[in-house]
Amino acid sequence: MSNLKITQGEWVVVADGAKALVLENIGDALFPNLRTKEVHSQPDPKTSDMGSDKPGRAYNSVGGGRSAVEQTDWHDQEEHRFLAALAARLDKAVAAGEVPSLIVVAPPRAIGMLRKEFSPQLRKAIKAEVEKDYVKMPVDQIAKHLTG
Repeated sequence: MSNLKITQGEWVVVADGAKALVLENIGDALFPNLRTKEVHSQPDPKTSDMGSDKPGRAYNSVGGGRSAVEQTDWHDQEEHRFLAALAARLDKAVAAGEVPSLIVVAPPRAIGMLRKEFSPQLRKAIKAEVEKDYVKMPVDQIAKHLTG
């Protein structure tokens, strides 16, 4: 459990590679009251629906050797695209003055992907990063886990 102070008006962004909740604290730092402001999600199609090509083959320029080319990870690409769009949305919110600061909660892999997309302005607005997967939790439970 963390022991964060979530100030009034601050956003808590809870995400993974396929879903994100933007929660706003309408309470105060002593008694946070998180309310869902936005929900972002992406469909999770089967891999066969995303791409069906077999892995390619590379031919050596000398000799008759061939080697397989690694298969494209379509889910990984979609996860990157989704998190980049989320970072862009958060950047716009900070630039427009919609939110003074925010807390980002995501599994380590998703936080790593998000960090690559954060603008310098967005980085300054991020008060804390919590490497946990809370996206499937009820909102009141998220608040309890973050504030201790």
